[in-house]
Amino acid sequence: MMRPYTFINAAMSADGKISTYKRKQVRISGANDFERVDHLRAGADAVMVGIGTVLADDPSLTVKSGDLRRNRKERNGCENPARIVVDSMARTPLDADIFKKGEGERIIAVSETAPADRVEKLREKARIITAGRDRVDLVALMSGLKEFGIDTLMVEGGATLNWSLISQGLVDEVFTYIGALFLGGKDAPTLLDGEGFADNTDAVGLELVSMEQMDNGVLIRWRIAKP
Repeated sequence: MMRPYTFINAAMSADGKISTYKRKQVRISGANDFERVDHLRAGADAVMVGIGTVLADDPSLTVKSGDLRRNRKERNGCENPARIVVDSMARTPLDADIFKKGEGERIIAVSETAPADRVEKLREKARIITAGRDRVDLVALMSGLKEFGIDTLMVEGGATLNWSLISQGLVDEVFTYIGALFLGGKDAPTLLDGEGFADNTDAVGLELVSMEQMDNGVLIRWRIAKP
């Protein structure tokens, strides 16, 4: 299957949590990591999140640096990467920040059973991709994104989307910034949630690419090991 080169970027606490048990966004990294993430975003063709991230954090997913925006526009014709929300039931708010901030294409991926009235309202603001009956078929979606000319895809969460992509073999690399704090909470989301693997014979293997201290934490870059 042809699909974009896909990498996940995430920040997590020292105990592996990406937010609190209340699903509230927490500042885990510092200025240097924010700058690194901005560079990654500026270099990607598209940025993808799940609907849970949109509802909890309402991110704009724009490139923040003026210099990076200008350079990207000269290179790609647009200041920001395409912004994609995986949203099976078309729950993306019509006043979400991805619609209000920054130029660039917006894509909402929905299932066939998404309410038609919600889909039509979103269609006024974004390109709609329908893939899968009851939930978005990520394999079909990724194939479609490649056909649209998206060659490099950055995934910024959350835990359910990360699990779905990795468990289906749709990710190439993972960047994890580990911050110097504990969040705790058995119900707090981790880097990967979902149903999980039954044992390590099914687990997805990783190859360490690099590790460096950054701000008051550690940035680790992994490559997904080939089966």
